[in-house]
Amino acid sequence: MLGPLPAAVAQAPDLVHYVQPLAGTAASTTVGALKHGEGTEHLANTIPAVGTPFGMTQWTPQTRPSETKCQAPYYFRDTVLTGFRASHWLSGSCTQDYGSVTIMPITGRLRTQAAAYAAGFSHRTETATPAYYQVSLPKYRLRAEMTATARCSMLQFTAAQADSLYVLVAPNSDQGQGFVQVDAAKGEVWGYNPAHRIYQGWGQPAGFSGYFVVQVERRGARGGTFSGGRASGALSLKDQKDLGAFLGFKVAKGETLRLRVGTSFSSLAGARRNLAAEIPGWDFGALLAQNKAVWQKALGQIQVETAQERDKRIFYTALYHTMQQPRLFNDVDGTYPAFAGNYQNQRLAKGNYYDDFSMWDIYRAELPLYEILRPALVNDLVNSLVLKGQQGGWLPIFPCWNSYTSAMIGDHGTAFIASAYAKGIRGYDVPAAYRLMRQNAFDPAGPADYANGKGRRALSSYLRYGFVPLEDSVQEAFHKKEQVSRTLEYGYDDYALAQVAKGLGKTADYDTLTKRAQGYRRVFDPAVGLVRGRHADGRWGSPFRPDVREPYITEGTPRQYTFYVPHDVPGLARLMGGPARLEAALDSLFAKNEYWHGNEPGHQIPFMYNYTAAPWKTQQQVRRILAEEYSDGPGGLSGNDDAGQMSAWYVFAALGFYPLDPVSGEYLLCAPLFARTRVQLPSGKTLEINCRCATPGAQYIATVRWNGRPYPRSFLRHADLMQGGRLELDLQAAPAPKWASEKQNRPSGLSAN
Repeated sequence: MLGPLPAAVAQAPDLVHYVQPLAGTAASTTVGALKHGEGTEHLANTIPAVGTPFGMTQWTPQTRPSETKCQAPYYFRDTVLTGFRASHWLSGSCTQDYGSVTIMPITGRLRTQAAAYAAGFSHRTETATPAYYQVSLPKYRLRAEMTATARCSMLQFTAAQADSLYVLVAPNSDQGQGFVQVDAAKGEVWGYNPAHRIYQGWGQPAGFSGYFVVQVERRGARGGTFSGGRASGALSLKDQKDLGAFLGFKVAKGETLRLRVGTSFSSLAGARRNLAAEIPGWDFGALLAQNKAVWQKALGQIQVETAQERDKRIFYTALYHTMQQPRLFNDVDGTYPAFAGNYQNQRLAKGNYYDDFSMWDIYRAELPLYEILRPALVNDLVNSLVLKGQQGGWLPIFPCWNSYTSAMIGDHGTAFIASAYAKGIRGYDVPAAYRLMRQNAFDPAGPADYANGKGRRALSSYLRYGFVPLEDSVQEAFHKKEQVSRTLEYGYDDYALAQVAKGLGKTADYDTLTKRAQGYRRVFDPAVGLVRGRHADGRWGSPFRPDVREPYITEGTPRQYTFYVPHDVPGLARLMGGPARLEAALDSLFAKNEYWHGNEPGHQIPFMYNYTAAPWKTQQQVRRILAEEYSDGPGGLSGNDDAGQMSAWYVFAALGFYPLDPVSGEYLLCAPLFARTRVQLPSGKTLEINCRCATPGAQYIATVRWNGRPYPRSFLRHADLMQGGRLELDLQAAPAPKWASEKQNRPSGLSAN
């Protein structure tokens, strides 16, 4: 699915055992979360997902038997399990699961209500890895195990005593919809769970279902269906509350019952084809070894050396979390449900189709990470976005559930495509991509399309005034108002699209978009030195409260969002009065403890010191955040992980560079966390990062060498990095104020330094 990895990766030491899938399943214990987190932001909302990187379906133990918004299938604090779920939960989100199905083994008498068959469990008897999960269920004297491929899974249940063993199969429809059928003679159950939209079009059919087929190795079962607590011998059931099917067996002491499960978003036949292709046999051990090898290769593309085993655990757990989404959506034969369709399927000629792009989050660091590691995957991701735009008529803003959502703000599908284009990743229809991006940037959607989630929110106001005024409350959106944040983020998207326009020779578009990209100036109030809500006639909104979550700001404060101008930090510095004033404003944010790492708009802030005469402060703050906002164990993630963005920040920062502006192709340097790192690039070349510390714990850059030559700049360029090479850094205990402090050694921006 992901294409070949460099041969050297296979020689890596065992890295899978460093991954902690339970990380992020408990309330965050980090410093920032305790101050700034609210409600679900106290939880990273990850799950102990078993599967393969970017797979269609993740398998997880289930402690919450529903598809309720903002409720993950598993929480560390829970004490009972209600099964093992084939999940499509958006990792680290506050959204909802969809098209899922749960399998629960029970012994003794048949019970079909979750409250009756729920089984207590202990973390002491629980093992979780990316490729394997096992737990003991004392209530039933059973040991449950599972492993999973991209689209399928194998589970096995081992009985500690002779008994009757029932396997319950339940589609998790909260709407009382779905279908299930059982063939006891063959030991099979199949069915589907219809998916529904949220945000724009909330509750409407999403135009596809989660299909599944369950096959049991043994024959001679008793079978039937159920709805809630009512079981019957009926072989099929449709559109009933809490519906499901069961298979019953007599098992001997020590006997193992094996199941294999295929899933699909296209059809029941597709689920069967996926299962036949991915799990043709019944050898659990061999399948587990195969799936572990997939993770070993994926994790082994980055090999770190450090005496701190804890740091390895945090790093490889973070890397694992960056590989949960976007989600594979096509079957093994290339069939996938049309985007925003009505149960119509399409078929790919090549490559793979992906969905569940938490785009407001992952364009910042998670997707840029794979522009380095897996450009072939990025081509598939961009092509998937183009296909969505062609099938639905508009490039989606935040495509999830294979539907338009208009969740969050901005138009960052454009930013991602532009980032890939600027880095030379162009294995898709570039003219088609440009047409779709340009349509979003220049054409307000008509009323019906707009209500359906198509087009930029508040584009008419933005085009008229050069910013979104307070008078436009942006009612046709899940996130209403947030006018200043929209202005800032559209400015970045316009800048991003301008770079593609320039590459394609579209000079008029380039000039227009570049001018629009400076709209951040219109919402910056020089009297207070921060961004601020503004009326259409130019008046500033009052009162001004810089450190309060205002309705014109997205999930943050005016002070926090002032620093979101990733495409023109030099221009922002000029508005503030120069780089020294930018440095002072950054100092003030950190001194007031107003930096909130648990939400994405601030992720670039610690690296902005590289645009000033004090890049050593970036090194200082990044090391502090690595230490305070990421930890070992279930509570070690700060805020929602948001499909891997929070984790991707850690990966980049620990490596020693970060894409503050992904479209620019510049990575801002900080002090790496590890003594030595080897990154296997897709070309077969290697990026080696070596740190020499003058004293233990040294965290400030004294000197840098690139391929043996002194390197004075505070940033790396993508083109150079992808050629491979050796980056050497000497670190010392005290700041080195002269390193990379001159203007000519700072990163670029839309305005000159």
